[in-house]
Amino acid sequence: MSELSQNDAAQIRLTQVVKNFGANRVIDHLDLSIPQGQKVALIGPSGSGKSTVLRLIKGLERFQSGSIEVAGAPVAAQRSGWRWPGTKKPPVVHRVGMVFQQFNLFPHLTVLENITEAPFRVLQVSREEALARAHDYLELVGLSHKADAHPGNLSGGQQQRVAIARALAMRPQVMLFDEVTSALDPELVGEVLAVIRSIAHEQKVTMLLVTHEMKFARDIADRVIFMEAGRIVADGNPEQILVNPTEERTRRFLNLVEQR
Repeated sequence: MSELSQNDAAQIRLTQVVKNFGANRVIDHLDLSIPQGQKVALIGPSGSGKSTVLRLIKGLERFQSGSIEVAGAPVAAQRSGWRWPGTKKPPVVHRVGMVFQQFNLFPHLTVLENITEAPFRVLQVSREEALARAHDYLELVGLSHKADAHPGNLSGGQQQRVAIARALAMRPQVMLFDEVTSALDPELVGEVLAVIRSIAHEQKVTMLLVTHEMKFARDIADRVIFMEAGRIVADGNPEQILVNPTEERTRRFLNLVEQR
């Protein structure tokens, strides 16, 4: 599944991307094509480059060589010192939503204000439209009753669900989830995974998830990619990668995960 047929349009395309942190190469000539609407789980050991891939697609990291496109538009510079002309980032960055390990909510704003801020100020939709989106997505994540609460009065799981609603309110074409349950207490993990599962099954948005929840990945992903040392080692459907892996490195990783 790593190669697209001629009839498939790659919504996300990374071509020979190299990313270094100092002398450490974390992404090594990576090629990756993802068609519209596909749900992809990125798995692999810590330091394999999974989260860096998401940050590159979102335009949060610069890279040394190669190219990255979303819907045919570049999302990051090919030279570390390059800057977007003018004061505004290109519109393509608004097509990509990202949810991080930490919730990153504004503590002084209510839940509703956290969700409406970016659509109103960045996309410049009307206040009424921003509020309508916020209420829709709060309902989706099951937190309509918390619209007027502040983040400090929410559980970690509730805060992460607000962060998901905030990202969706930008109406992205692509959603990136970076280990979104890793900072949560075990009893709160299920509520966040249930929200992501409903998005995967009901929304047409393209999704990339970095996760160590293998059962969850098998349930929602169309495609699973195993990464190691900044490269793709294995790429296929959940059955091929998670149930009957042919690569020894993939088998070793899955055995270690199961033992935790």
